Amino acid sequence: MSTPAILVENVTVHYGEVLALDAASLSLDTARICGLIGMNGSGKSTLFKAIMGMIKPDAGRVLINGAPPAKARREGGIGYVPQSEDVDWQFPLSVRDVVMMGRYGHQGFTRRPSKADRAAVDLALDRVELSEFANRQIGQLSGGQKKRAFVARGIAQGATMMLLDEPFAGVDKRSEATITRLLRELASDGCTILISTHDLHALPQLCDEAVLLMRKVLMHGPPEVVLQPEHLAMAFGLDVLNRDLPVRDVPAPDAVQDVVRNEPLRNEPAQDRS
Repeated sequence: MSTPAILVENVTVHYGEVLALDAASLSLDTARICGLIGMNGSGKSTLFKAIMGMIKPDAGRVLINGAPPAKARREGGIGYVPQSEDVDWQFPLSVRDVVMMGRYGHQGFTRRPSKADRAAVDLALDRVELSEFANRQIGQLSGGQKKRAFVARGIAQGATMMLLDEPFAGVDKRSEATITRLLRELASDGCTILISTHDLHALPQLCDEAVLLMRKVLMHGPPEVVLQPEHLAMAFGLDVLNRDLPVRDVPAPDAVQDVVRNEPLRNEPAQDRS
C-alpha cells in the first residue's frame, strides 16, 4: 500500500475557545487534484496551515509523504498560492523576484541566483505565460496574472505538492483556463494538488475528487457525488441538524455559492476567513 501524499488524522485546532477543526481526517494520494469546499469559517484555511506545518494541532497529526510537514517545507516540497488579500501588492518586487523566491531553498546563505536558478525561473515564467511581464512590479499585474505568478513560484521551486487558496477568485477567463491547464499538467507530472475554492461549477472539470468540510470532513469522494444538493446542505449550514428536508427546499449550487459569500458561520476566529 502506497504512502499517502497528504495524511490528516483526527486533527483538532482551537483558536482560544473557538473550535476551528474538530477531529478532521483526510487522505490524499499522489498526483491527484482535490477540491476543498465549505462555507466561510468552516476551517479550510486552518486545514491548509496544519498541512503546511504553520500551526501545531491540539490533537491528531499531519504527515506529508509519511513525514512531518516541517520536513517537506525545508525540502521545498510544498508550493503555496495565497489569497490575494494575504499579499502586500505594493511591495517593490518584480514578477521575476516573486518567482525566484521559489529557488531560495536551492541557494546558499548569500541568496545569489545561479545559472540553474535563473533557468528554472525563466522556464516557470514561460510555462505560465508571464515571460513578457517578468520585470513588471507584481502589483501591476491583473488578478489572474498574480495567481499565475505564484503558480510559477511553485513550479520554479520544484514543489511536489501545491496548495491553492481561492485561485479563481477575481481572475479573468484566460487566466482561469491557463491555471486549470497548468494544474492538470502538474498533476500528470506527479504533483499533488489541494485547492480551496468557492467555485463549485469548476470542480468536476478540474478536480479528481472533492472534500466537504465543516470543521470535520463530512464527505470525500468524486466531485459529482459530493456536489449533490443534499450533500452540500450538510456543509453550508442548511441542514446541519440532519433534519429530513425535502429536496425541493435545498438550494442549487448557485444559491449555495451566495450563502458561502454572504453568510459566514458565527463565532469563527478572524484567523480563518475561509
